Amino acid sequence: QVQLVESGGGLVQTGESLRLSCAASGRAIDIYAMAWFRQAPGKEREFVVGIHWGTGDTYYADSVKGRFTASRNYAKNTMYLQMSSLKPEDTAVYYCAADPRRDIYSDAYNYWGQGTQITVSS
Repeated sequence: QVQLVESGGGLVQTGESLRLSCAASGRAIDIYAMAWFRQAPGKEREFVVGIHWGTGDTYYADSVKGRFTASRNYAKNTMYLQMSSLKPEDTAVYYCAADPRRDIYSDAYNYWGQGTQITVSS
């Protein structure tokens, strides 16, 4: 089992920055990839960014390329999401996920965090 705990959400204004963290515990050594997803009210959950745990390679959704940066601290089993130039359309609950059953982009992950709200005001 792997437990994921997110932190760092909040309310910001358009153009501001925010950083999320996702700390993995338990059998985190078995993880080969993690990802951030988000879900806005009335919308389906969508992929934001995935990161290969071993190599650190990252894969971004087009909507966040150039604005969001994912990284991980291998020793701390922690994944980060640095978000800049935030827009109102980035408002959503952000979830971290670990251990995909298929590819990094689909939401078929075995483990999920509890979610953290990000609200970007205009």
